[in-house]
Amino acid sequence: MPFYRQVGEIPAKRHTQFRSPQGSLYAEELMGVEGFSADSALLYHRNLPTAIVNAVAVADERGPLRPNHPLKPRSYRTQDLKFAGDADAVTGRRRMFANSDVTIAFAVAAEPSPLYRNAMGDELLYVQGGAATVETIYGALDVGDGDYVVIPTSCTYRVVPHASGRGAGDGTVRLLILEARGHIGPPKRYLSAKGQFLEHAPYCERDLRGPVGLLLAEGTDVDVLVRHRGGLTRYTYANHPFDVVGWDGCLYPWVFNIDDFEPITGRVHQPPPVHQTFEGPNFVVCSFCPRKVDYHPLSIPVPYNHANVDSDELMFYVRGDYEARKGSGIGIGSMSLHPSGFTHGPQPGAAEGSIGAEFFDETAVMVDTFAPLDLGEAAEAAEDPGYAWTWSGRGPG
Repeated sequence: MPFYRQVGEIPAKRHTQFRSPQGSLYAEELMGVEGFSADSALLYHRNLPTAIVNAVAVADERGPLRPNHPLKPRSYRTQDLKFAGDADAVTGRRRMFANSDVTIAFAVAAEPSPLYRNAMGDELLYVQGGAATVETIYGALDVGDGDYVVIPTSCTYRVVPHASGRGAGDGTVRLLILEARGHIGPPKRYLSAKGQFLEHAPYCERDLRGPVGLLLAEGTDVDVLVRHRGGLTRYTYANHPFDVVGWDGCLYPWVFNIDDFEPITGRVHQPPPVHQTFEGPNFVVCSFCPRKVDYHPLSIPVPYNHANVDSDELMFYVRGDYEARKGSGIGIGSMSLHPSGFTHGPQPGAAEGSIGAEFFDETAVMVDTFAPLDLGEAAEAAEDPGYAWTWSGRGPG
């Protein structure tokens, strides 16, 4: 994170004695990235965060991956994916796509997840609908429709869906989940050398929400599921990890809502980098939001045909009416995958039909990866097999 926060009680000086009212030392835990050379947070626990009493290997049942072969543009309907009524946001994830840099999954969660941490990289959750509380060792984050949630590497957390709050409905929460093999944050070009958002950035510190309050949970022999390079392990801790009495630093989970992204527009059609919201290792995330469109007298507001020669483009349509995709079968909840090696663009007639438009009412999340995305079991289950032929109006052959 680009700015410092302090929550709860901490001593005046780091790494000095800090005692409970009963006189025992609180246990320090430094959460730091890049080997003590980058952002960190210092947390103070009632109990030792190192005290485990068991460790058990857990099967990682995500199903196989296969390459996008034959190479085709593809479309998927996440609204058609089936989830059990007791699914949660961790064990209930269904893997849609993956490469060596990122795994992209989808979940419809109705029940609280187990305590979990990803020791391989940061996670980015996008809330397509519903409401939940993300409980973490840093405190709680209440999230709802349109929220991006950035969870740093090795942060212990769980997701608790509920039927109240912004975007709440039936008590379930719909999540697009990115699991990175590294760190996710604002694009570096938006930040000063000291980490402050610059004036040209489409969002700033005022738009971000951090954990509020602390979660002082009680309990012994508490399980935490950990994803690591070797697979999954379930630790049993002697004490509940949510026992932090205070913390400070620049590394913590945070929330940004897509409606707070300020679109950048121009006289003619602007390229995707103006919509960039986050960057990760060899991928970017963009937010396409309702906006005024091109105002040159001869402008064509929908995108021009383009070839992603270095990246796969995955678009998740979450609200509104996406002008360029009319007639393709794309709807709310759909994902389109346009791979490197394929020229894609608006549907037939969309360019002509967009002339004279002044406003696009559309919201979408785009993930561009710089290595090809392989297809997971959930992609296989939700694919629209006719999508590739919608530009020609003909089937294969």
